[in-house]
Amino acid sequence: MVCIPCIVIPVLLWVYKRFLEPILYPFISPIINTFWTKKAVQESGSKEKCNGTSKEPEHNGEVTANGSTVASDKKTD
Repeated sequence: MVCIPCIVIPVLLWVYKRFLEPILYPFISPIINTFWTKKAVQESGSKEKCNGTSKEPEHNGEVTANGSTVASDKKTD
């Protein structure tokens, strides 16, 4: 049996995001912006050079065209 808050809270969040937020956001956003003025930390565009000490996980499968790995049927001892 599922508890009441487990049903009610997701439904209320869905109603807020779907119907109330588009109406309330223009009024709330100026207030939020006064408190939340900091910009998000952005990652630098340059990648750090690898000095050979980092260990990357080894894949025992084949790599497909999109970069995902497929597990092989070979057994390793």
